Amino acid sequence: MRLLALTPLAVAVSRAGGFGFLAAGTDVSGLKNELRRASEVLKSSPIPGASPDVLPIGVGFINWAIGLDSVAQAFSEHLPTAVWFFAPARNEDLLEWTIRIREMSKGRTKVWVQVGSVGDAVQVATLCRPETIVVQGADAGGHGLARGAGIISLLPEVADALQERGIDNIELIAAGGIMEGRGAAACLAIGAQGVVMGTRFLASQEANIAKGYQDHIIRATDGGATTVRTRLYDQLRGTTDWPDNYDGRSIINQSFLAAKDGMDIYENKRLYNEATTRGDEGWGERGRLTTYAGSGVGLVKKVMPAGDIVEEVRADAVKILSKFSGPFSKL
Repeated sequence: MRLLALTPLAVAVSRAGGFGFLAAGTDVSGLKNELRRASEVLKSSPIPGASPDVLPIGVGFINWAIGLDSVAQAFSEHLPTAVWFFAPARNEDLLEWTIRIREMSKGRTKVWVQVGSVGDAVQVATLCRPETIVVQGADAGGHGLARGAGIISLLPEVADALQERGIDNIELIAAGGIMEGRGAAACLAIGAQGVVMGTRFLASQEANIAKGYQDHIIRATDGGATTVRTRLYDQLRGTTDWPDNYDGRSIINQSFLAAKDGMDIYENKRLYNEATTRGDEGWGERGRLTTYAGSGVGLVKKVMPAGDIVEEVRADAVKILSKFSGPFSKL
């Protein structure tokens, strides 16, 4: 969701009772202005019950790519309720980030850390004691660990590993392939305190996304077969500094098929750069541009207001869980 989730999307999610994030990712150059923008929107139309000390949204960072001092500068006027750390060069680096964020915010800004393995969860929990760990399963769209488990097995194992070490005060949030109420209910049933959705919000009215990209999200089906984890799109885009154990899940298009058929990277990159000049036609089955999406993309059927997505997923999850509470209560 890097730079796809800006003020309109983050505020709409929080206003509907979720918790929206600005996806700063690897670029914090415009973050101070984006936080000002969010502050102005929230001043003109406050969210009832929100704390006056922090903005009722979070900010997400891709840690290997940015400096802590630049983040501190961006937070000099407005603090978010939470920060979300992801993909440090080393997990040990997150300790300094956690200490600095807590110091500059006087504890008002909470720390979330995204992980994709049991080992990383244990290390991060021990080092940083974040308030929240986002457990990302292998079905997630965009970047994640190249080797990992699905959320259904990963989250319970993370929970058990933390409990075995006496760490029981960190919330676990599920991520990866969750698109609607059934997936949310399943994650809550295995012990998650909440769920994160990215791909689903690519099909929101507030997403800062090209129409060609969004249209392909809506058209895509059978995501297990039509998406792929690969580093190819990083090579084509020039974002090759990701740690070696990360790749990204994208909808398969002509760039990937050409590489699979043996096209050399230089010709593929030339065609990719050419596609960037074609507007919305650069995306789609015959397109070449990066289309990050989770394997559950086939469950995304239409573009909706972000608030309606939050309300629909929440209502469907509650309905599903309440339906099963009675029949199985005596098993």
